Amino acid sequence: MTNIRRPRFGTMVLLALACPANQILGGIALAAAKDDADTEGKTLELPAIEVIGSSEELREMEGSGTILERETLYPSHVFTTNEALRKVPGVVIRDEEGFGMRPNIGIRGINPTRSTKTLLLEDGLPLSYAPYGDNASYYHPPIDRFERIEVIKGARQILFGPQTITGTINYITPTPPLAPSGFLSFTGGNRDYYNGHANYGGTWGKLGGLFDFIHKQGDGARDNTRLLIDDTNLKGVYEFDDRNALILRGNYFREDSQVTYSGITDAELRNFGIRYNPFKNDDFSSDRWGTSATHQFTFNEDVKLTTSFYWTNFRRDWWRQASTTTDTQCGAAFQSRRFAGLSVDPDSCNSIQGRLRNYYTWGIEPRLSVAYDLFGIRNEAELGFRAHYEEQFRRQINGKSPKARSGDLVEDNERFVDAYSGFIQNRFIFGDFSFTPGVRVESVAFERRSLALKEGDLTKEGETSLMKAIPGFSLGYSPFEDTTLFVGAHRGFAPPRVEDTLDSSGRIVEVDAEDSWNLEFGFRAKPWRGLQAEATYFRNDFHRQIAVGSIAGGSVPLAVGQSLYQGLEVFGRVDFGAVFDSDHNIYFQTAWTWVADAEQKTPFRCLAVGGSIPATCPNGLVSGSVKGNRQPYAPEHAITAALGYSHPVGFDIQLEAVYVDDQFSDFANSKNPVDQSGLTGKIDDYAILNLSATYRIKSLNTDIYATVKNLLDEEYIVDRTRGILPGSPQLVQAGFKLDF
Repeated sequence: MTNIRRPRFGTMVLLALACPANQILGGIALAAAKDDADTEGKTLELPAIEVIGSSEELREMEGSGTILERETLYPSHVFTTNEALRKVPGVVIRDEEGFGMRPNIGIRGINPTRSTKTLLLEDGLPLSYAPYGDNASYYHPPIDRFERIEVIKGARQILFGPQTITGTINYITPTPPLAPSGFLSFTGGNRDYYNGHANYGGTWGKLGGLFDFIHKQGDGARDNTRLLIDDTNLKGVYEFDDRNALILRGNYFREDSQVTYSGITDAELRNFGIRYNPFKNDDFSSDRWGTSATHQFTFNEDVKLTTSFYWTNFRRDWWRQASTTTDTQCGAAFQSRRFAGLSVDPDSCNSIQGRLRNYYTWGIEPRLSVAYDLFGIRNEAELGFRAHYEEQFRRQINGKSPKARSGDLVEDNERFVDAYSGFIQNRFIFGDFSFTPGVRVESVAFERRSLALKEGDLTKEGETSLMKAIPGFSLGYSPFEDTTLFVGAHRGFAPPRVEDTLDSSGRIVEVDAEDSWNLEFGFRAKPWRGLQAEATYFRNDFHRQIAVGSIAGGSVPLAVGQSLYQGLEVFGRVDFGAVFDSDHNIYFQTAWTWVADAEQKTPFRCLAVGGSIPATCPNGLVSGSVKGNRQPYAPEHAITAALGYSHPVGFDIQLEAVYVDDQFSDFANSKNPVDQSGLTGKIDDYAILNLSATYRIKSLNTDIYATVKNLLDEEYIVDRTRGILPGSPQLVQAGFKLDF
């Protein structure tokens, strides 16, 4: 890393980049008005940024990938994003508060904490509020909003970024229907659960629009946990002529929840049960505004230019009386009672901390796709660049009463990121063979300012930057129709957070970006009508892996080391109705992930906190980290399997089983807790069953459905990062969906 001077006016840079695009769009609008009469009756493929595309494109893709269609998600009536993504091989999800609003997504054995190593996109554009400077999932839209989900894990990731370590997830929102139509749905259940969903849209001439509104509320997975969210989404489409189309999107999301950050201790678990949570005064509220515009200009059927602009503002206020079981925010005596498994009264704690965050993110990204012939070889190229900017405003206020919402300002921090990237891939097609090399280049500049809290103090600030090339290639062979063999390799890259590369005094921490070489090979086939299968071997070899320290802004140090993840992921589905040409369809689907190795190739060493290695790191190493140990939160096996029956009369019933193997919660691979904090010890394996049934009343255009999540009401631990957190309890839900 090197010291740099960050451009002071990133917004001006962005506007300068956007001006030519604005001029083009203005010219397009004039041309569209002029040629209106010549374009009647013509249609245009709508502008979209997809990581895979259609199911036909998936069959030919040179790498592992999965498309979760509405037809797969709807019969199981997925309650959260977690439920949906468990159906993808290679993906392991850790529950948190019970609604899936802060998902922890791990792919191919990587620690899932806050999904920091996973790239999340919506319609091909960044979904996270700070994908470069603070890629943590404190916001996630409800799964109900999306029409389908695309997941890739191979070399094709270099077309997106910045994270290319494990996988890319792209959520696709519905397109306005041709004929005006919509639906109303309502779901209710135990734990005071309500879900109302309204959707309406249509196309009128060259203009299409879609309105979507979701309201959810209910109790979470623990005591004193209740969530409420509203999500409003607008999507407009306009075809200027047979070459130009524009999509405009707007979204407003709000959450007003009673959510606790800290888990519980082992003694509290024994004495009060797994749902115990004493912190009734904790509160989480957030608002997110987002908008984007995507314009597509079609030069001809082989050349298309897609240009997107996006902007989001995310505000999050989290007031809490504890961040982990080990902090002494409420006093040493309060903490000691928790360790002993004695009841505590949060109203007696005259302290509450407000972690107040405000993020602004915006960028512009043109992409050019070209199909051409050269020397008798068919080629498909995709290239482009991105200019991306982030601003973070972070404050901490310490209140002096249990329910205070004001107090002493103890942190006032500003963080900035300017990121520029360019990418190109070219696919060479030789009959049944295809070969795709490519490269992505990321240039990222970081700045951090710790503002003076008292008159006379000095503002502390620092700047640094990094640049990385991310090459990759893939090779495909299709010896038979609907069968593809593939192999690929690419460099894994994930930038450090601003707070990790610059400490609170503005000093540079030599953490650098994560760096790995990722290899995969496998096959994807539909050998017979009604049968499909995919299997992939993967190997992710990290020269530098960054292990997240404290996710609560505390003193747990950041750690760096070398590691190796390798294993196998398998997907299979059989529809016996299609196999035997019968209206009675018994179907079976499974996704299996086997992480055979998640090895610490070297002991992980601590990085400096405030300029020095913490005393909790003996010899500068993470406590307990030993070469050959398994990485934390990397279960060896994870399986999601479903057995169902459906019939064209409108009936479908499905039983789903989810199994997650045991896993370690610390670098030392402690099988038993080393203290009473709840932070260490092995997490036992668990299995849950989900049952769902749907019946279509065709005369009323209405579905009625019922589900039972965690059918046997199993109690199990999912997380120990800040104390013990449980999986969701049994949820019984029923509802209807009226189409009109």
